[in-house]
Amino acid sequence: QVQLTESGGELVQPGGSLRLSCAMSGRTFNRYTMGWFRRAPGKEREFVAAHKWSDSSIHYADSVKGRFTISRDNAKNTMYLQMNSLKPEDTAVYNCAAGQRLITSSLRNAGAYDFWGQGTQVTVSS
Repeated sequence: QVQLTESGGELVQPGGSLRLSCAMSGRTFNRYTMGWFRRAPGKEREFVAAHKWSDSSIHYADSVKGRFTISRDNAKNTMYLQMNSLKPEDTAVYNCAAGQRLITSSLRNAGAYDFWGQGTQVTVSS
């Protein structure tokens, strides 16, 4: 059974930076497509970024492109989300997700992922 554990969320001022981590245990990490999603209070869950294992392609939501960077360290079974130039609208619970049989067109669909972490809270406020 795959277990995903996020960390790194905290309170940060607008314009600041954070790095979230997602550690996987239980399966071969490098054979999983990994994604980040977030849910702000009163809003639907939304796609943030994904790293597709089969072709190493990287995908971002338009709202974070140029500010967030997704990466993975297969040796450490860990995925990261470097978040720069944070805005109050980035405030949300951030979840990482893993799946094996995702095609490019499904990367932004939360329902396509098989496993989820419990989430880490990011609050951007002065």
